[in-house]
Amino acid sequence: MSLVVLGLSGALTHDPSAAIYVDGELIAAAEEERFTRQKHAKNAMPLHAARYVLREANLKARDVDVVAFPFGKISLFGKARWHYAKRHWYAPERALDAIFNGNRHYRRNVRKVRELLVALGINWADIEFDAVEHHIAHASSSYHLSGFEGKTAILGIDGKGEYATTFFGYGENGHIHKIKEFYDPDSLGQLYASFTEYLGFEMLDGEYKVMGMAPYGNPDLYDLSRLVHFDGKEITVNTELVNTIGLRRYKEGRKGYYFSQKLIDWLGPKRQGDIADDPYIHYAAAMQKMYEDISLQLIDTYLGDILRETGRLVFAGAGALNVKLNRKILALPYVKEFFVQPAASDAGTAVGAASFASWKRGVTPAKMEHVFLGPRYSTDECIDACESHPGHPVYEKPGNIVERAAELLNAGNPVAWCQGRMEFGPRALGGRSILGSPSYGGIANKINEQIKFRERWRPFCPSVLDTVAKDMIQTDHPAPYMTITFEVSEEWKSRIPEVVHEDGTSRVQIVEESTNPRYHALLKEMERLNGNGAVLNTSMNRRGEPMVCSPTDALNMFFGSDLEYLVLEDLLVTKRK
Repeated sequence: MSLVVLGLSGALTHDPSAAIYVDGELIAAAEEERFTRQKHAKNAMPLHAARYVLREANLKARDVDVVAFPFGKISLFGKARWHYAKRHWYAPERALDAIFNGNRHYRRNVRKVRELLVALGINWADIEFDAVEHHIAHASSSYHLSGFEGKTAILGIDGKGEYATTFFGYGENGHIHKIKEFYDPDSLGQLYASFTEYLGFEMLDGEYKVMGMAPYGNPDLYDLSRLVHFDGKEITVNTELVNTIGLRRYKEGRKGYYFSQKLIDWLGPKRQGDIADDPYIHYAAAMQKMYEDISLQLIDTYLGDILRETGRLVFAGAGALNVKLNRKILALPYVKEFFVQPAASDAGTAVGAASFASWKRGVTPAKMEHVFLGPRYSTDECIDACESHPGHPVYEKPGNIVERAAELLNAGNPVAWCQGRMEFGPRALGGRSILGSPSYGGIANKINEQIKFRERWRPFCPSVLDTVAKDMIQTDHPAPYMTITFEVSEEWKSRIPEVVHEDGTSRVQIVEESTNPRYHALLKEMERLNGNGAVLNTSMNRRGEPMVCSPTDALNMFFGSDLEYLVLEDLLVTKRK
């Protein structure tokens, strides 16, 4: 008898998603934002995403056995609620609420899930409901899906779940064991996010920008250590400066921030605009270095013995999207195998909750082989979208779309590439991508200024053939998901300068034919044309928008930018002159 588990996320009012497992196999997963076109889909539940995953799995509402959700009950008799109350003494209403009503968010989430299930036609009485602790869901998404055999260290860093903010543990024989947790407000992830706000970016979205800005600055010019006390084992965030709540928050107009006026008094005004300027580039560099240094020390303290024994580490939580940290982790002498969940943020907890629920019921989740888990569209559906679009696109069906796209790229043209199933997670990996030739001078600036409309100092990443990757980054370590940066060899720095960052690194995606044959074929054709076997790859979206999902989304983005070429499955789409 089959076991069908529907995983849902959205517990923390952002990044809702849905995933479905059938007998331990992840059939489909997608984020709600891709369907509603509202970035992060804040305060929503994954109705459209859930309908999609059921449809993709060819299942009806009555076929669902278990609904898993990444937000659990937290006992009054543990440390978490009391720690929260003690550390938030300056906001007594929050402190008392944690003690006397500490599971109100859990109850609200259960109510929202029940309402969603009604909309899906799923009868609450007919299913098992599994409320999985948030960090256990993150842990399962990395450990159970890694494919690693034997004892494996588990790391989780994010803003916070129910109360926990950081997780250290290990997996063995499918069981997940906790070693250590930190609790709100003592959160490295929230500290980084709070400082992201101070640097003028949106929380949940701008952390990438801080990381991208950091290589332009000098981390030694400013000492940010007063933001957090760290004694080698415990972290205590200075809530007079960051991770603030209530009246301590700095306010502009009606908006409150997660940092205080005291931070402004110390470091100066909150950064404005899109320029990477002094002193803010140095602040970014100092924050990145502090985040790396503390994280690495914590790994050694709580996971070092396991890693020296096994060499295996998995990582999830929004903090795992910090690819600069991941590079440092992989460089640790005792880390031999390293898996970062590609959907490491809260969207990935739908997968993690469902995989954990499957394992609990005796069905081992399969290894994650790829992230192409979203909707796909046929060439005929793409034609229909073109015919009905108000922009009246011109389209043709070349004899070989791969060869035609490669010719355009090699001539210095950006090309939007919409193929196959949509990616799950924040990275475009050859399903919903904007591409360019990384050897063509100025292509990165062109894409930034005319298409993406984003800060010119943000880096782009390469997708490269598996046959050239070792020569480019000097390692055999797998890198299919753009979750780790690597030092680029001197030869390749000159061959693909448009995708090498200020510090000489690149967030590389290694492409194998088995997981994306058409994208692999495109890279092979680029290798034939210019000898490099690489493309510049960025997500198909404009600033402030989610990645596109459907052909219509792609066409809307196409006509809302200066793009001249769009590949929709077998079609080459252009604009009327």
